[in-house]
Amino acid sequence: MPSAPESSPRGFRHASVLLDGAVDALVHDPAGAYLDGTFGRGGHSRAILERLTPQGRLLAIDRDPQAIAEAESLEDPRFTIEQGEFARLGEIARAHGLHGRLSGILLDIGVSSPQLDDPERGFSFLRDGPLDMRMDPTRGESAAAFIARADEGELARVFKEYGEERYARRLARAIVARRGEHPFERTADLAEVVKVAHPAWEKHKHPATRVFQALRIQVNGELEQLDAALEAALEALAPGGHLVVISFHSLEDRRVKRFIRHHVRGDTHLPRGVPIRDEQLERRLEALGKARRPGEAEVRENPRARSAVMRAARKRY
Repeated sequence: MPSAPESSPRGFRHASVLLDGAVDALVHDPAGAYLDGTFGRGGHSRAILERLTPQGRLLAIDRDPQAIAEAESLEDPRFTIEQGEFARLGEIARAHGLHGRLSGILLDIGVSSPQLDDPERGFSFLRDGPLDMRMDPTRGESAAAFIARADEGELARVFKEYGEERYARRLARAIVARRGEHPFERTADLAEVVKVAHPAWEKHKHPATRVFQALRIQVNGELEQLDAALEAALEALAPGGHLVVISFHSLEDRRVKRFIRHHVRGDTHLPRGVPIRDEQLERRLEALGKARRPGEAEVRENPRARSAVMRAARKRY
């Protein structure tokens, strides 16, 4: 059954996607140590803690200061949270004496519902707010700053690579032309310019959807963060530990799928017919079933779950 939406102290509601399925795939040793690399508003962390014995332990990470503040309400001696990027999960686990000892790592990738629903964070084109989009608003370059400095070619590249936007060049040209008159500072302003410039609206999709996705990925370095986190997770897990990743668009899922497949197959670059033992192939992962998607009931309860894909694997050694 899908989880009911949680309410945070700020009044935002958030339903953790694939809650039961993710925790089922993750927690195989109730007395083990686990890492939630994307605490968000704590839905998965709370569910993990419910499965653990008093000897179990959960270390969580999030770079969003609001998520860290939310974690203060979770009073459990088995729980610890650190502010930081999940790409740093290896060093954070090492600092807590858990590197190479983790029974499971969960990565729930992407933006959370409270981030989308808060206009002041600037993630959504549906609510006017500052054009920010940073998951940690205290660090890095905002979306407004990136749009102000990037040339037309760089904007087009970002829209095409990170948003898979067919009309990337055309939209980039429109943005550059308009910013010469007045800088972009608000989400509604940018969304309107993209809306007017976009020549082919997709049914049931705002024409600025792909541009906003691309800017968010660019500002937060999301794909680079994911690649680094996957590599770090493989080393931080104990042998037999489980890796569970929930992604929300094809750019993320392709990376997760490719990473797991590579380590399931092992070294496939050896010449055909070379005698070699199985362990020499470095098959470090074993896939745990096929990719899983939310059922109809969960999508009805939480429409944002419709694009989610969960993949899980076990570390062999």
